[in-house]
Amino acid sequence: MAEIIRMPKLSDTMTEGVVAKWHKKVGDKVKSGDLLAEIETDKATMDFESFQDGILLHIGVEEGKGAAVDSVLAIVGKEGEDYKALLAGDSAPVAEAPEVKSTPAVAVASPAPSPAAAPVAIAVASDERLKASPLAKKIASDNGIDIRQVEGSGEGGRIIRKDVENFKQAGGAAAPAKPAYVYSGTESFTEENVSQMRKTIARRLAESKFTAPHFYLTTEINMENAIEARKSINASGEVKVSFNDFVVKAVAVSLRKHPKINSSWLGDKIRYNQHIHIGVAMAVEDGLLVPVVRFADNKGLSEISAEVKAYSVKAKAKKLQPADWEGNTFTISNLGMFDIDSFTAIINPPDACILAIGSIQEKPVVKNGAIVVGNTMKVTLSCDHRVVDGVTGSEFLKTLKDNLEHPVKMLV
Repeated sequence: MAEIIRMPKLSDTMTEGVVAKWHKKVGDKVKSGDLLAEIETDKATMDFESFQDGILLHIGVEEGKGAAVDSVLAIVGKEGEDYKALLAGDSAPVAEAPEVKSTPAVAVASPAPSPAAAPVAIAVASDERLKASPLAKKIASDNGIDIRQVEGSGEGGRIIRKDVENFKQAGGAAAPAKPAYVYSGTESFTEENVSQMRKTIARRLAESKFTAPHFYLTTEINMENAIEARKSINASGEVKVSFNDFVVKAVAVSLRKHPKINSSWLGDKIRYNQHIHIGVAMAVEDGLLVPVVRFADNKGLSEISAEVKAYSVKAKAKKLQPADWEGNTFTISNLGMFDIDSFTAIINPPDACILAIGSIQEKPVVKNGAIVVGNTMKVTLSCDHRVVDGVTGSEFLKTLKDNLEHPVKMLV
């Protein structure tokens, strides 16, 4: 009985295929394992092989033309069988595609499941060195047979199933055993609803990253004098300050000299803030909060330290209020305590810049013409190019570097 062979879906994104070449013509005898055609998909050019015996009665798509998936590709049946009624009763559309310019053979692909009415056919990768059906390859692999030793009886010397089975029955040599890898375990995952905090973080940072054209400037700062200054302050016992407190103070003092960094993009205007409010990014269980040290340029290290510590306690207890995290004009994000060498941060709106702080690392440095052990820290300034230019950002970093390398200047 005549059967329709339909254009198969050979990839997950395939909607139509182009017949690059027919290997049979109308009236030719077709055996199981014979190569019928080469079909070009959106990903590869595949050999299309028949699992049927019969006569090729009808070709539905000419070479160089295309058809939608499930369209009539061909009809195979008995010699002289009337297939026209079968063809007339089929309503699958046929869509033409551009003519094939080239048909390079590429990797193996398996067809997607066909509808019940579709033909039994399979596509395999073209291989100039070895012509074998997928089933033949599988049988050979399962039985440890080197398929290159098998003589093919199919069209053009193609190796088909019976060739491998005959080779096996004749006591053909087995290929060297391949190591078997067995993986065991249970796949699992958990899901949780996105918190409102995380939703807000995602929305704000996505808006920032995809709206503000970021560029980045990195510099390395000698922290030897800052280390000594911190030791002296903390040795007094009256107050304990962190390196982050030094950075907040140094940034605030540097912004006085570079007000264009302390600014915001407002669409049709740029706001240059006269006040200096430093946002200090803090990690909490649900995400990230940025409480603000207001008028940081007018505060000493001890005041900044006390304020940041108080914010940290409130943040962990989830007691920060909107007034605590609103009004920033510049933001600092510090991952140095996690031994991060350097990183880039996404600008925290409405700021025009954010400073990413890395860890202080012990490394060789040149001092007075000699190589000695020193302590340096990398910082990266993320800038909104709509507001800040490269030279402006570089000049700010130069001032910041000078303030941290000579911390006594911050007290003047």
